[in-house]
Order: sequence, then structure tokens, then C-alpha cells
Amino acid sequence: MQWQEKRRSTNVEDRRGASGGGGFTGGRRIAVGGGLGGIVLVVLYLIFGGDLSQITQGSGETAAPTAESGSELSTSQKDMGEFVSVVLADIEDVWNAQFKAMGKTYREPKLVLYTGSVESACGYAGSSVGPFYCPGDEKVYLDLDYFDDMQRQLNFEGDFALAYVIAHEVGHHIQNQLGIMEEVTSLQQRSSETQSNALSVKLELQADFLAGVWAHYARKTQGFIDSADIEEGMNAASAVGDDRIMKQQQGYVVPDGFTHGTSAQRVRWFRKGLDTGDVEQGDTFNTNQL
Repeated sequence: MQWQEKRRSTNVEDRRGASGGGGFTGGRRIAVGGGLGGIVLVVLYLIFGGDLSQITQGSGETAAPTAESGSELSTSQKDMGEFVSVVLADIEDVWNAQFKAMGKTYREPKLVLYTGSVESACGYAGSSVGPFYCPGDEKVYLDLDYFDDMQRQLNFEGDFALAYVIAHEVGHHIQNQLGIMEEVTSLQQRSSETQSNALSVKLELQADFLAGVWAHYARKTQGFIDSADIEEGMNAASAVGDDRIMKQQQGYVVPDGFTHGTSAQRVRWFRKGLDTGDVEQGDTFNTNQL
């Protein structure tokens, strides 16, 4: 990706290197059933094979102290922060335009960079939760060190893979702003576990579709992304399919336990958003063929 000369977002909150920044308390209480935020954390934890025991239920919305941006960071870490800021800025440009076309106003989410653990309005989370979106404070949370580890473990690479992850999490913000997330959570609360998981899959595939919509418009910017970048995004989407993760972690697959969709489904919906750029074609909830 040719990103160095592009606009940076002002919505990145860099907590890397923060001292006393709301560390993980070590408890084993899972953030479920305690409101939308807790449920969303559980919905999202599998994106990189997260461990549910690393999620704790928080109380209130006290934010962790913010580190001075770039403090005690290496040159490569600073560069990654710059890259994230550029990607988020481009995502903002696309979704501001898309919401305007829909007659709506887009609320830009914040993106929090952290290391090890973080406190959000959804509670405390260790980095093994993976990237997540908290609707309680409308922020995306991302540990770049953890992302690097997962790239190695799941065997995918490239800077666009990270861009895809950011766009996917912002997709959840869009779902939250449009009221989709609230509707899904309400349905899950009166559904069986299998039905709830199926709803989670549809929510996640729609976020993949929305990431593809962003990529559709991003690749129209001359010199920003190319076909090799798109291939990296496809590989990342495939790598985080439930079937692939389950096979790798436990040696067998349990379809009823899927919460994000198979590798093939994730690639298909990302590709659909990429090819069409049409938000209206992303209704994963009214189709029997995912």
C-alpha cells in the first residue's frame, strides 16, 4: 500500500506505553448478558482465536490514561501507528460519503492502540481478545503486537491485512450506528445458543462485506492499493474463518459453534462488498445462502 503521503486521522488514541493504563485484572468473569457491549466482546473474540477467559466485565465508563503519542516507541512502532492513522482516515472519507448519500451523518469512531491490556466502556480486556469494537464508547481497540503474533500463527501477511481488520471493526461501528447491532443483540437474548451463534455469523459476515465496500472505493484512489493488496485482504479473511481456526486449535470443526463464518464465507462477503461497493447489497440477515 502506498500510504505515506496520505491524510492522517485525528481519531487515533495511542495508549501504547501507558503506565497504569487499566490493566487486565486477571478475573475469569465473561462479559456476557450484561448489555450490548459485553455481548459484542464475546461475538468478536474469535476473530483471531481469542480466549474468553481474558474478558472481564467492567463497571462504568472510566477510560484508561492516555499515553503521550509515540512515547517510548521504536521507529517501526511509530510507523505502524502512522499507517493505522492513514487507513482510518481513508475509511472515514469513504463512510462520510456513503452516509451522506444515504441522507445520514456519519459519527467517526475513535481507534485505540494499546499494548497488553486495555480498559474500555465494555470492560477490561487482555490482548488475546484480539481486535474488538466497543459500542459503549464507540471505539475500536487494537493491539498491534498481538496482530503481528496472529499473522505468524495463522500464516497471513501484508499491510493490507491490517487495513482489512480495521475496516472490519469499523464495520461493526456502522452496524451500531444503523441500529443493526442492537437488533441482533435483542434477538440473541431470546434465542438458543445455536441460533445466537448463527446471528453472530451474519453480523460478522456483514462487517466483512462493509470492509469490502471500503476497499471498493479505496482502490479507486490512484497509487493507494493494488491487486496484491486485495489478495492480502482475501488471505486475511480466509485465515480467520471459524473452520480454519477450529481445525488449527482443536483438530476438528463444530459448525454449530461458528460465530464468524467459514473462511469461504468471509472471503465471499468481503469480495461482494469489494465488487459492488453497494451498501444495500450487504443484508446478510435476509438470505438463506451465506
